[in-house]
Amino acid sequence: MGIKMKVRKSSSKTVSKTVACLAADMLQQSKSYTVSKHTTFLQHCDYKKIKCACEETTVISYTLTKMKPVQINTMKMRIVNLFTSSNIRFYSNGQKNIYNVLVVGGGIVGFATARALLLRNKHLRVGLVEKENRPSVHQSGHNSGVIHAGIYYKPGSMRAKMCVEGLYKTYEYCAKNNIPYKKCGKLIVATEESQIKSLNDLYERGLENGTPDIKLINGNDIKTIEPYCNGVRAIHSPHTGIVDWAVVTKQYAIDFASLGGQIIYNFKVKSFDECKHNKALKIISEKNNVVLADYVITCGGLQSDKLSLMTGCKADPYILPIRGEYLLLGKEKAHLIKGNIYPVPDSSLPFLGVHFTPRMDGSVFLGPNAVLALKQEGYSWSDVSISNTIRLLKLDGVQKLMAKHMKFGINETIKSVFPAKQLKEIQNYIPDIKKNDIKNGPTGVRAQPLWADGTMAEDLVLDIASNDPSDLVKHRIMHCRSAPSPSATSSLPIGEVIVDKMFEKYPNLNHIPN
Repeated sequence: MGIKMKVRKSSSKTVSKTVACLAADMLQQSKSYTVSKHTTFLQHCDYKKIKCACEETTVISYTLTKMKPVQINTMKMRIVNLFTSSNIRFYSNGQKNIYNVLVVGGGIVGFATARALLLRNKHLRVGLVEKENRPSVHQSGHNSGVIHAGIYYKPGSMRAKMCVEGLYKTYEYCAKNNIPYKKCGKLIVATEESQIKSLNDLYERGLENGTPDIKLINGNDIKTIEPYCNGVRAIHSPHTGIVDWAVVTKQYAIDFASLGGQIIYNFKVKSFDECKHNKALKIISEKNNVVLADYVITCGGLQSDKLSLMTGCKADPYILPIRGEYLLLGKEKAHLIKGNIYPVPDSSLPFLGVHFTPRMDGSVFLGPNAVLALKQEGYSWSDVSISNTIRLLKLDGVQKLMAKHMKFGINETIKSVFPAKQLKEIQNYIPDIKKNDIKNGPTGVRAQPLWADGTMAEDLVLDIASNDPSDLVKHRIMHCRSAPSPSATSSLPIGEVIVDKMFEKYPNLNHIPN
């Protein structure tokens, strides 16, 4: 089947493109034009029409008018089908920048998804763009480092299933790739008799979720696992562990690249558009760099609602940036903590409360608290975006959440300003920790998805703006809008589920390169 192109006049310029780019906007009135090492020198020529056949190589013939003296060499071109595995466009800088699927976001979920795409179909051309200069800069590199076992989550939910599956897959992956980890276990400790019913209910939930080898233990048995911890009863989860999730993310990136994926850093997406002439998506960065793709999946974390709005998705779930501020236990007291120690969660509160987390480097985190960050990536009180804060505070869902948990929010803010206020909670579990043993530690910002009614999104949420295939931007861009904690533990299953949904929604991805 032939391609017919009409060409209009434009200013003189020099371009090097493939024929696929010709279809988008072919050179007119050019001084030089290079394709496949064959050059045609034209000066002030008008093209009436250009015909070419969709073959591996073809000779292009010209009808020229108003021609000044020119030299024309035969020009051979490869016609590129946008839906084949050889989707490579070369611009003047030689950059490969067209893909079957483009992943937006270089955190742990983004790289897990990109990796899963190529494991599913090795013939796909897959790219990943990330606005920072390296992977795992935000949530994936600022977290507790815990490998969770799936105790807390609603039975039957994807969140619960993926966490337990992710537990096994994470240990297997780390062992295979020589990533250091520790299976140090976790105690969920009731410090008062009034907490025992909630603890027992949580134990039953863990059993229903398939959390491996958990058991209820009494106060004396707590001391055999955590000698310095007080408690009347506890759940022991021996398979909970710790790892550096930033290291895991970087290994995902290495896997992705070794499978043929391409990574572009320092690419902050400004907009999505349609390249109308060849039915491709055009992804434009804030520096006006362009990448083309057939399909896009965004895994934007803290920026996921912003990315979704670019393609016409509904406003919620919003992303509420919740800053967690850890305290650091002094090295001389680090021996007091053997494994993870967690509180019995209060179902009336939106966040967990103070807990004790050993780290791979031997340090121990205490906390964190939970306060609204004043910037989407606001790691301290000095990180402020007035416009973003006003935007958040105007949202119905945020107002409803704040009204419901006003007292909790005030208390958490006081803890932020006066970190020693957390000491009493800490000493409920480990009395030997004193004020001089703690100091300010690192912070992280969680992307908390929030529905318009003020409830938190508790499961994976994928979104497409439209089911109309004729609207490329709304139909061919899928957004991961919610990947709530523990998304690091669940990252491998999350990536596989996203790919399942992509291949289900866009079945031709199964058939490339055929």
